[in-house]
Amino acid sequence: MSGWLDPEDPVLGAVTSLARELADPIRLTALQVLAAEGPHTMSQLADALGVSAPRLGNHLARLRAAGLVAVEHSGRHATYRVAEAGIGEVLAALTRFAHGGAADTRPRPRAGAQGLARTCYDHTAGRLGVAVFAALVDRGALVPPDGRTAELALGPERSPFAELGVDPDAVRAGRRKLATACLDRTQRLPHLGGALGKEVLDAFVERGLVEPRPGTRDLQVTERGLRELPALLPGFRSA
Repeated sequence: MSGWLDPEDPVLGAVTSLARELADPIRLTALQVLAAEGPHTMSQLADALGVSAPRLGNHLARLRAAGLVAVEHSGRHATYRVAEAGIGEVLAALTRFAHGGAADTRPRPRAGAQGLARTCYDHTAGRLGVAVFAALVDRGALVPPDGRTAELALGPERSPFAELGVDPDAVRAGRRKLATACLDRTQRLPHLGGALGKEVLDAFVERGLVEPRPGTRDLQVTERGLRELPALLPGFRSA
């Protein structure tokens, strides 16, 4: 009978192989972006990570060899995506553990103003943005990202959006996507982008829960916000 450290154990081998690939910051971040935001071309992913395409290409080759990333070719273009939808859950669990637990989205590092609440383009980011996204997914208003597409599907529940002051069925996205997952740069967990992300931020400002800080991307959580947001978003804490 083999012991716990049986070198032929396929599960043990798969977990240790995954751990080796996630130990590199570039490979880890590439997987996080692909799992949250969906397929990227090489140039898109290199721009997002701030590394050169040749350097990234070496890491993507390793991820492909490990069965973590797949590539699709269309003419001269190559698009990368996660090979298995479940990798996003693994990455999110590791990130929440690093933050202090699955129910606590407070980061230990980088806990300044940008870590609390800020804007990413025209939607809410930072701890507040991550808490919005998590609450909508947990309550069935959004289908969590699986890394296969850039646009998120709405879930069957509408009341979580209503409580935030938004009617998703009334939002006209136009040329932009209705809802996207955007990997938060300070939290390394998704926040809500797209037309719905903008509507949520607009609703928070209109209700006086947050105020933009002129000349910056920071959002000031108001006294009213400090009272009301934790009830709306169980994962949000201001300190």
